[in-house]
Amino acid sequence: MSKTLCAVMIVIAETFAAAAQNAGTPSQRGTNVSTVSPDVLKEFAPTGKLRAAINLSNIVLVQKDPASGEPRGITPELARELAKRLGLPIELVIFESAGRVTDALKSGVWDIAFLAVEPARAAEIDFTAPYVLIEGGYMVPRDSPLQVIADVDRAGIRIAVARGSAYDLYLTRTLKNAQLERYPSGDEAMAKFVADKVDVAAGVKQPLILHAKAHPEFRVMDGRFQVIEQAMGTPKGRPAAARYLRGFVEEMKASGFVADALKRSNQSDAAVAPAATN
Repeated sequence: MSKTLCAVMIVIAETFAAAAQNAGTPSQRGTNVSTVSPDVLKEFAPTGKLRAAINLSNIVLVQKDPASGEPRGITPELARELAKRLGLPIELVIFESAGRVTDALKSGVWDIAFLAVEPARAAEIDFTAPYVLIEGGYMVPRDSPLQVIADVDRAGIRIAVARGSAYDLYLTRTLKNAQLERYPSGDEAMAKFVADKVDVAAGVKQPLILHAKAHPEFRVMDGRFQVIEQAMGTPKGRPAAARYLRGFVEEMKASGFVADALKRSNQSDAAVAPAATN
């Protein structure tokens, strides 16, 4: 990147930051997390634009606008706000599942992603602290003998999950007896759970509850098997971008941006994560 182009990008970023400080509500404007250096811009956008991976499978984090079909919700809002702070054009790169987001990492098609923090992912992705906490839960047929979370991890119990999801990775690490049956997406896991009479469906609790409300032959167990820490991340090897992103997430939580975005998308049941401790 030439010195002239770097200088222009810095001016643009500062202009956006100044505008953000002088317009909108406090939760929308915030303050600059840091001066945007050429190194940060280059690491965030090696192609000249910020490419944000958006996973459509988690309705707590992203929903399709019923009129336009465009993604809306907290993850698109955070992606657009980050691009505005950096003075970069934004491209939303759409995926049908979290597993496909991580699979695409090696192809270099995204610069930032919104994923649950998991050890298997942290080997290749630099994560921020979480910005939202959501729950992993179980759904079973209404007449199932399984009553509490601890009942599920038994020999012979089959659990339908979306391959590569946070709860798939967590259950793979923690289950001792039950068997995971993996499907390409959450929708496919749910369809197989119903059609093949799988014992349990595992997933994010909010969509499970919505499904059970529409289909009273199923019920969602009380409690949770996991707290899912949703964070932002960038591929390893971009240290300047990773530092900036960590500060950005902390500001978005502290300013109320995250809480407001959850309310705007009718996801107020999700909890804003606490401030990072280090």
